[in-house]
Amino acid sequence: MDVKLSVVFVTYNHAKYVRKALDGIVGQKTDFAFEVICCDDASTDNTQDIIREYADRNPGMFRFIFREKNTRHPTLSMYDTSMAAKGEYLAYLEGDDYWTDMNKLQKQVDFLETHPEYMGTTHSFTLIGENDEPIVNEKISSLYDWSGDYTWEDWKKPGTKWPGQTASNVCRNFYHNKKMDYTILYRAHDFIDDGVIFTFILLQGKIKRFDEAMAAHRYVEKDGGESWNSLKLKRDYMLEEAELQLTMMRWTEENAGLSKEGFERASRQLKTAISLFVKQPAGKTFSLCRRAIGYYFFHLRFGKVKKYG
Repeated sequence: MDVKLSVVFVTYNHAKYVRKALDGIVGQKTDFAFEVICCDDASTDNTQDIIREYADRNPGMFRFIFREKNTRHPTLSMYDTSMAAKGEYLAYLEGDDYWTDMNKLQKQVDFLETHPEYMGTTHSFTLIGENDEPIVNEKISSLYDWSGDYTWEDWKKPGTKWPGQTASNVCRNFYHNKKMDYTILYRAHDFIDDGVIFTFILLQGKIKRFDEAMAAHRYVEKDGGESWNSLKLKRDYMLEEAELQLTMMRWTEENAGLSKEGFERASRQLKTAISLFVKQPAGKTFSLCRRAIGYYFFHLRFGKVKKYG
């Protein structure tokens, strides 16, 4: 059976939440066939059993990538699952989030079918806590406060809003077009993938964001938690974010050319790297400084690089 859309579904120890996520998937009302590709990173709870239960009740809908050993690398799971997708379109979901509108996929695919100039679509979402309670977090909400068209020019601006959250993203399946080196999705960072995926999309077309809230995003910060928001409490998030930005600047230059904004971003990134080293002199911050200096001075300013490509 041909499928029009593939749901890229990534889980790890989500037994507490995964039924709600799966209910939101299998309950979608569409006039097209879609598949669900589940990548589970060797959960130690019964997440995989629950997914198999839903697969048994929905024959032909599910495919599995169930790891035997935990990689602790969610971005690799996202890449492997995306590469296995057969659909013309992709919808993303992680096992602790869920969709709240059963017409979500139909609405987003209908728009992309009739608007070939768009590469993707996103929408608003509800922020929830560990036990599904609605929560208010102005810092997070303001990051996604956007409506209408979103372009590469928007994405390049410093301090820009984000075009959407992972659970809101439905886009064209670009992974097999070989236009770019998509392995950067897992090479750039072990946990952070949404910004990288939006970079892929926006380099190839614009995004339409709808004001309708059609998903719930779980935001949990607690000691001992396994979500990224919890893990970054004990990781050096500022350093990791700086490393990621530097890696993506180099990748973007190689795949899309260097813009004026890219040159200016490299300058700001150099200042950030120096600031981190001054505040916390150590091997890792020194390594970041060395990379930032090498990229900005020896590559961009004095190297044979077209400055405003």
